[in-house]
Amino acid sequence: MESGLPSEVQLGLDAARRAACLKSHRLRVEVDGKVYRILRAWPGGFAVDAADAPHLRGRVDLFDGARHISQCLIVAAAEEGGEWHFDYKRVTDASGNQPLDFERAPDRPAGLLEDFSS
Repeated sequence: MESGLPSEVQLGLDAARRAACLKSHRLRVEVDGKVYRILRAWPGGFAVDAADAPHLRGRVDLFDGARHISQCLIVAAAEEGGEWHFDYKRVTDASGNQPLDFERAPDRPAGLLEDFSS
């Protein structure tokens, strides 16, 4: 008795699994204006489809839908199972605020109100 699936069936299941991952995941990586969907992500890196994405390297931007999550410095770790695996060398969270070169006092005034009573 054969314990594995025929190769055609296994290829079909793998393709269906990859298509389901692409539909369900909103994570994507943007490099030089080109966007690649992330199949899987883990704390130290992520995986993209090897057929769609080239051998990426350097600074990339990570997005969850339209929301910018972080800027990362990545290196390609390995290719296995039709996926490129990338590891983070550096991850910087993206925020909507500009970085400050001074400390803001916690008791600072919220604003200035003028006296218009006269």
